[in-house]
Amino acid sequence: MKSARQQTLLALLARHDTLTTASLAAQLGISKETLRRDLTALQAQGKIVRHHGRARLIHTQNHDGGEPFVARLKSHYADKAHIARHALEWIDEGMILALDASSTCFHLARQLPDRPLTVFTNSQPICQEIARRQHVTLICSGGELDRKYRCYKNMALVSLLKTINIDLFIFSCEGVDANGDMWDPTAHNAGFKTQLLRRAQQSLLLIDKSKFQRASEVKIGHTSAVTQMITYGYG
Repeated sequence: MKSARQQTLLALLARHDTLTTASLAAQLGISKETLRRDLTALQAQGKIVRHHGRARLIHTQNHDGGEPFVARLKSHYADKAHIARHALEWIDEGMILALDASSTCFHLARQLPDRPLTVFTNSQPICQEIARRQHVTLICSGGELDRKYRCYKNMALVSLLKTINIDLFIFSCEGVDANGDMWDPTAHNAGFKTQLLRRAQQSLLLIDKSKFQRASEVKIGHTSAVTQMITYGYG
């Protein structure tokens, strides 16, 4: 019964880009509580992603189903700002940092003090923020601008990273599944993070608790490769 209902739920999502939980409950003829349990189970299996009262199917054929940067910036705003404040404790003067294009790292960039540091990033908003600091050396990854995610795609990233010795890579992700695998919705963002995890001496994952038990389209790597994780909030 439950298995058949969940298969019907997946079939509904397959026919639509995204559906609200209210619509799903009505079409399935079940209560919101039953639907919530089904969605939680399917999310833990890495089959769906939930955002703000909506659900969508995870596609494996390079389908881009992630949220735009401006939407992510508003989501769990206080939790991300809190996480970013704790991340500041890891940053010492003279460090070479790498920041990804996540909204959580943007919160960190806004709080970053103006002192001798080097910041390498693929994020357009972080570049604009760090450019205001007189004592921070800014290195942009460059490349083609992805306007949806406000980040740069650089096919020569591997060669570029050979010239930079990263002390600390700070990043977030779309989700961490039950097996500890980290996920993102696009290949270029996942690839950026995979490369930086390999190159950096240490890494720091910033993730609010809503992202646990969640997968997405492209695997970044396993949390065992991360030096430390900072989390906060409610799932």
